[in-house]
Formats: sequence, structure tokens, C-alpha cells
Amino acid sequence: MSFAQPKPVRPIRLYRSALSGHAHRVQLFLSLLSLPFDMIDVDLRNGQNKRPEYLAMNPFGQVPVIDDDGVVLYDSNAILVYLARKYGDERWMPADALGQAKVQQWLSLAAGPIFAGPCSARLATLFGAPVDLERAQATAHRLLATLETQFTARQFALGEHATIADVAAYTYIAHAPEGGIDLGPYRALRAWLARVEGLPGFVPMQRTAVDLHTA
Repeated sequence: MSFAQPKPVRPIRLYRSALSGHAHRVQLFLSLLSLPFDMIDVDLRNGQNKRPEYLAMNPFGQVPVIDDDGVVLYDSNAILVYLARKYGDERWMPADALGQAKVQQWLSLAAGPIFAGPCSARLATLFGAPVDLERAQATAHRLLATLETQFTARQFALGEHATIADVAAYTYIAHAPEGGIDLGPYRALRAWLARVEGLPGFVPMQRTAVDLHTA
């Protein structure tokens, strides 16, 4: 069974910031699906995301936002689900109840421990966000240790092939070193990152000068 639809007639518009991991999730998935899209950079530093025209698309003033021929959506995980259901197939978003529930577990992980751990640590080190860095780093290491055991036994988040669960989890884990988190001890996790990076259509997120990436 496949619920894939034809590709969009006109490019999807992706409103993003180049250093936003949330926005990169969407950029990555658009590229993995080989969908036509245009990226519009939102100047967060100068408050472009707080202007009325942007708040009309996302009242929370955050990136990313997509405009798919008049269908406007915000929230990176919600966008992943939309794109998978409209333009993907069961490889990316299972059709069965159990498969969808397992994807949701990972989307919740992305919005919970991944945000509280590697994402928050990166916000503190890169952008000076008022975050308890030591607590965020400790949360990240607990998360990574748990995921290490899972990826020791499987290729991707749900098994043998990538889904939107992997897309949602990838970016902030790959960029955890920018939050002072060494990925060196997590061999299976680094192998998973490499498998994601080997997917056809993969695009990286811009790295920064504070990147402590361990190969």
C-alpha cells in the first residue's frame, strides 16, 4: 500500500534559519523526497520572525514554516508527518497502527529529551541561551547512552530502513558536539549517523566554529 501523491506543481517554500536544527529536519526530508523547494532565510537576529506577516504564518514566531501551494504549516515534526503522508510512502511513515505509534515515540523523543539535551546544550554554547548547560549535557549523555544500546541492534530508528523518526532525531544528535558533547564513546550511534548521511539526497546542516565533532 502507498499513499504517495504526485509531486507539487510549484516548489514548496521553506522558511528557515541556516543554524536551526528544527528547520534542517524539514530541509533534509524535502531533499530525501526529491521534492522541489525554495528556502527563504528568516532573519531571527533582527526580529523578522516577530513581524506581523511572519506571525500570520506561525503565531509563535518560530522556524520552520512551509507553504505548500497555500497550505501553511509550522512545527518541524508536524511538517515531517504532512510531507510523508502527502508525498512519501510507507518507507517513511508506516500505515499500520503500531508503526505509526513507534514513529510517534521518536517524534516525542525529538520534542522531549533531544530538545532538552543536545539541542539545549547547543543553544547555550552557540547562542548564549539562558540554559543550565551542565544539566543539558547530562540529559544528552543519558539519552545517547540509551540510544547507543538501541542502535547496536538495529540499522535505523525503527529497523532496517530510514523513516521520519530518523529525520526527526538526526540533526541535533549529529550536532551535539556544538553543545560540548563528545560523540566519541557512542560507536553504534555514530554508525547510525553515518547511515543517515549516506541516504540518497542527504544534505548536511551548516557547522560552526565550536564544533567538536568526533569522527
